[in-house]
Amino acid sequence: MADLAPGDDRFLEQLIDLRRRLHTTPEIGLQLPVTQQLVLDALADLDLEITLGTETTSVIAVLRGGRPGPVVLLRGDMDGLPLVEDTGLPFGSTNGAMHACGHDLHVAGLVGAARLLAARRAELPGTVLFMFQPGEEGYDGASVMLREGVLEAAGERPIAAYGIHVAADVASGMIASRPGTLMAAYSVLDVRVVGRGGHGSRPHEALDPVPATAEMISALYTHITRRYSAFDPVVLTVGEIHAGSAPNIIPDQTHFRVGVRSFSNATTESLVAELPRFVTDIGRAHGLTVHATMRTVLPATINDDVEAATFGETARALFGAERYQELANPRTGSEDFSRVLAEIPGAYGYVGAAKDLDPEHLPASNHSPQARFDDSVLADQALLLATLAWNRLQAEVGEGDPVI
Repeated sequence: MADLAPGDDRFLEQLIDLRRRLHTTPEIGLQLPVTQQLVLDALADLDLEITLGTETTSVIAVLRGGRPGPVVLLRGDMDGLPLVEDTGLPFGSTNGAMHACGHDLHVAGLVGAARLLAARRAELPGTVLFMFQPGEEGYDGASVMLREGVLEAAGERPIAAYGIHVAADVASGMIASRPGTLMAAYSVLDVRVVGRGGHGSRPHEALDPVPATAEMISALYTHITRRYSAFDPVVLTVGEIHAGSAPNIIPDQTHFRVGVRSFSNATTESLVAELPRFVTDIGRAHGLTVHATMRTVLPATINDDVEAATFGETARALFGAERYQELANPRTGSEDFSRVLAEIPGAYGYVGAAKDLDPEHLPASNHSPQARFDDSVLADQALLLATLAWNRLQAEVGEGDPVI
């Protein structure tokens, strides 16, 4: 593979060095100036067309192949989490933030894919668009980049999009994905119940919102088991409840918020329409005023069937069937790459990066202050991303066997 290759120690060493520099200096949210500069420095010698975000510190890099063809998008997210690291690593963060979800590996792996493809630029039949995205952890950075035109950055929209997420608690080098829904949609139901406060000794003179609120919460848990199919499930959690200031005071209002996970667009739309009406009707039966709203924070991450098959076939061809698993069920977490997959057919998958996998003592998972990632998977991660893009472009122009 020209000058740098996955089997070349210098290739992996460079990616590990970049990953560890990113790990030392994590940033949160949509503004990641240090991270952005590290990415730009890592791409500087590759002769790419670079576009920087204006609303966020995103980086879009376009690699034009030496032969005509369409565009394929590869994505890596860049932001960390507001956690104090507790790994004991010599390159651990000390700034109060942490790359506890492995986005430092995502960035380094995407840079590696760019290096592999740039080394074969003359043979590349088309264009690869590299999407370095801030703000995945609750900031919906994908929406910002879509609004700023990431899908048009190469002059035409991509025909396919691929991304990878590392897992701190899955055996290093294991790869997984599935067709259809891979990750859940996440929606939030926000409910304020307004009554009339009073003295706890004379509840008949007040209009107590607490019993009705308790009824709403209990009814919500029951409702989803009777209204929605077990084969298209809903995961509902009431995570916030606020009411009152003393045990002998009837409050004049309560407030609670509900996190709701769903796995199909139809069910998500039904929930958003139905649940506010459901709790409002319960409140009205008690003579209370209810202000209920529900919004979808992120849609479900849904892999295109054909592109998911491409993802699995590519992983098996590169690394052997024993290292690829087609997941039986979706994961219940959420991911804003779902925004891209709603616009472009594509596939998302996982790469295991457990540093030490002991069945008796499972390693800390993503989002834990103790999460540790095996950065030796970076070469395989880069190779998988690069090969997905290469093979997809080849297939579109009717070429023969893969050459990466």
